[in-house]
Amino acid sequence: MPSQLIQWFPGHMAKTRRMIGERLKDVDAILELLDARIPESSRNPEIRAIVGDKPMLTLFTKSALSDPAVNEAWKRAFAAEGQSSLFIDCITGQNLNKIVPALRELCADKVARYEQKGMQGRALRVMVVGIPNVGKSSLINRLCGAKKAKVEDRPGVTLTGQWVKANGLELLDMPGVLWPKFEDRRVGENLAMTGAIKDTIMDTETLAAALAGRLRGLYPELLCERYKLSGIPEDMENWELLEAIGRKRGFLVSGGQVNYERSAAALLDDFRSARIGKISLERPFC
Repeated sequence: MPSQLIQWFPGHMAKTRRMIGERLKDVDAILELLDARIPESSRNPEIRAIVGDKPMLTLFTKSALSDPAVNEAWKRAFAAEGQSSLFIDCITGQNLNKIVPALRELCADKVARYEQKGMQGRALRVMVVGIPNVGKSSLINRLCGAKKAKVEDRPGVTLTGQWVKANGLELLDMPGVLWPKFEDRRVGENLAMTGAIKDTIMDTETLAAALAGRLRGLYPELLCERYKLSGIPEDMENWELLEAIGRKRGFLVSGGQVNYERSAAALLDDFRSARIGKISLERPFC
């Protein structure tokens, strides 16, 4: 899986990195969006070096889909490092009203200079960065109260930077880009499992089997409850677990064999929509 990603994204990654560097002079602050289910895998390891001393607020998106207890652990970990962050959700509206005050607090010195120059109430100019499908366009539309940015539940919709005016902000929506170190297989899997990578460029059955194994280790009770499993033997292989899920869902073909393609699609969709439960694949202490 990692090699597929490296081959598919390098030019786009370099272009977006360059674009971010070129547009820094136009903004007062950065909004960094991370997927609350996979904060480390969805975080750009280069972003802090690129943005330098620009104030940055990290938003953990899709937090209604992630484990609340793990969210709290991530909040404590970021606070311990002196990093400003909020857990938000664009569907429920969680903490969206705290974003502008948090940005104005981060940019207090600049806001004061604007006011000294007679520019009270001047909108802050903020760059929005994050991986594909992390919720940048959904956030912008919620802040604006109107459909200003393109939104689709698939990666790669925003292709060029666009300015959008919101209440007290001017937002620069940058293209989503996959930054992580793809030599780490777990990172590639996390991005694929959450939908940051298009399903069409990978083997979804292998991915779903890996997800079944991860859920077996992290949330066995939720997995058994969702798919009516009486238990999961310790020696059961990931493929066997996916097969068991398919049988319970009735995804069978002639001869009583499991349809692995349908089973994989169902498991991935159930995870991404939180029908299995509120799940986090990464913890700050792991």
